[in-house]
Amino acid sequence: MKLLRYGPVGQEKPGLLDVDGRVRDLSGVVPDVAGHVLLPAQLAALRALDSISLPLVPGTPQQDLRLGPCVGQVGKFICIGLNYADHAAEAGMAVPPEPVVFGKWTSAICGPDDAVQIPRGSVKTDWEVELGVVIGQGGRYIAEADAMAHVAGYCVVNDVSEREYQLECAGTWDKGKGCDTFGPIGPWLVTADEVPNPQALKLWMELDGHRYQNGSTATMVYGVAFLVSYLSRFMSLQPGDIISTGTPPGVGMGQKPPVFLRAGQTMRLGVEGLGVQTQAVVAAA
Repeated sequence: MKLLRYGPVGQEKPGLLDVDGRVRDLSGVVPDVAGHVLLPAQLAALRALDSISLPLVPGTPQQDLRLGPCVGQVGKFICIGLNYADHAAEAGMAVPPEPVVFGKWTSAICGPDDAVQIPRGSVKTDWEVELGVVIGQGGRYIAEADAMAHVAGYCVVNDVSEREYQLECAGTWDKGKGCDTFGPIGPWLVTADEVPNPQALKLWMELDGHRYQNGSTATMVYGVAFLVSYLSRFMSLQPGDIISTGTPPGVGMGQKPPVFLRAGQTMRLGVEGLGVQTQAVVAAA
């Protein structure tokens, strides 16, 4: 099942993608793709619906029908750094003995095809295609053997990053990770039953048609089950929380010479089975 949110910014309605690639309206069934709607029993009820009986939404998704962030009311946007050994190498950093954890502010979240804004004065804004994990059943101190039962589904994330703010300014990584529009998610939330092995997904990213990233979640240092369990030691995980699991090599700062985003460019990125994002790069107003 592919759940989504459609409509103008701030006015998104819940929907699902039917077998013909059309959007069906869920607003008469659930208030949003968020919170308790992502619990196992609620997802099972949605899965049991006859999608053809739901109202058809006019337009073609990601063409003349805007899709918003695939999860609403996100409580925590948790990110994992240096989770691919080959990406750590290109960044000139050692593979960490434990996951590097940082946060993106939820105000960074935007739709999968919304424009990405380069912050004022930025000269080192970069891209990172990532597998996003959406929490369904929450919990604390989750055993790794039980962790996958707490996953509602998966989505594409572009962990847009300003490298000067992240690495050269004093303080933590967070200031380079949470600028407005730095967290496109979607186009849809693919429920976990449709992703039997999240550690075997191809992921890629192109800038103006040139492919820079071409990796696989098989090369993650720390897999999804471990990350869910690990993070639950430090915080309660709640329905709708998003974990962005790290990026494969090919980011802009790893190029020789480095390549960073400029206004007027176009990013296109995707994860196998989870859809594709397309973002115009613009200067922040």
